[in-house]
Amino acid sequence: MTATDPALTALAQGWVALSLLHSRIESHIERALQSGHDLSVREYSLLDVLSRQHDGEGGHLQMKQVADAVVLSQSATTRLVTRLEDRALLTRYLCPTDRRGIYTDVSEAGLRLLAEARPTNDTALREALDAAATNPELAPLVRAVEELRVPTRSTPAPSA
Repeated sequence: MTATDPALTALAQGWVALSLLHSRIESHIERALQSGHDLSVREYSLLDVLSRQHDGEGGHLQMKQVADAVVLSQSATTRLVTRLEDRALLTRYLCPTDRRGIYTDVSEAGLRLLAEARPTNDTALREALDAAATNPELAPLVRAVEELRVPTRSTPAPSA
């Protein structure tokens, strides 16, 4: 394949469209969360991910797992955790079975803020997708996003 290969050009155009869609959605949600709740998209995402932890086996995430879930480096995630801990939205504690491990939980104040911010996040996401759907280059991507169904842990796998 060469740089002028139509397949590469189409692939590059698809990547640009995907990047544009992501940027528009994130910017719209960022403005809504900042103005309504003094939260960034990353802060909201971190609170959301950590709020889904549970006390069962494998229910608490290690920092690398948290970083992967919020799509940040481990060092950036640690700084973000520290900022939210300073705001009393998170707490850290030692893992009871491995003193080298540190877990992070959402505090009651963090859970309240997350509950208040969730409708704002959801509305802003819907608005951003609706706006993007009017762009012929982004409309197919919006449809793809809307058709995604991520299985949850409680959803049984389809039988063969």
